[in-house]
Amino acid sequence: MSFKTVFRSTRKPAAALGAVAGAAALTLAVTAPANAAKAEHWSSEAKPTVVLVHGAFVDGSSWNGVIKRLQHHGYPVVAPANPLRGLASDADYLKSYLDSVKGPIVLVGHSYGGSVISQAAAGDPDVKALVYIAAFAQDKGESVNELGSKFPATELGTALNAVPFPLTGGGTGTDLYVKADKFHDVIAPDVPTSVTDLAAAAQRPVSASVFDDKPTEAAWKTIPSWDLITTQDHAIAPAEQRFMAERAHAHTIEIDSSHAAPVSHPDAVTRIIERAAHTTS
Repeated sequence: MSFKTVFRSTRKPAAALGAVAGAAALTLAVTAPANAAKAEHWSSEAKPTVVLVHGAFVDGSSWNGVIKRLQHHGYPVVAPANPLRGLASDADYLKSYLDSVKGPIVLVGHSYGGSVISQAAAGDPDVKALVYIAAFAQDKGESVNELGSKFPATELGTALNAVPFPLTGGGTGTDLYVKADKFHDVIAPDVPTSVTDLAAAAQRPVSASVFDDKPTEAAWKTIPSWDLITTQDHAIAPAEQRFMAERAHAHTIEIDSSHAAPVSHPDAVTRIIERAAHTTS
């Protein structure tokens, strides 16, 4: 998934900005399991905290369905904001947040959130497992553009609108939004249009500079990882996801899902997170 020919950031070298693809981001309320109201909650004793990191174009509410299921099973869960203002600064922010979480952590990233967790978790002894959900897992020094150029292009590159914004200290950056009329088909064709129309209107942008950001860490080299590959993904090519998962020696599961797996398949996402969590006990 290479976007160099679509967008080039006009910003001066500063904080490099995240990595896109995050499109799964849909702000909606997903109902809890049908028996949740009647069943007893599982004990959270000895369970790790699950930290969920969203991708571009979204916020933490894209995890709502997953959060409800994990909480029902007794897991402490948090979904902190991903600033989407540069890979280095986003990872530093997440690292500082992780320092506030007590005990073992299962760190989960969707889409661009995968880039952030890969850098933020490096050297953190409390992070016991990494889980990638239709996510980037770059190597050190590997940009999204460089990695994506090796695989078939997706529909996301031509579905973006560029909006300039002023940079602190001078200069101009470029924010990217998914075009409203493309959001459903590119990001979440397996989610009702009544939901994706709202998500398209409320999306959060990511800077175009994300395509050239180069991580300085790759935590998947030292921390066990799990990877949920979405075979109907129009934002990150399934072949690219498989390559990253195999390179990381991740425990891999494939599902017939769009990029928006946390919204369209919260049960499958929850299951792979719990598999990873079981290794921490």
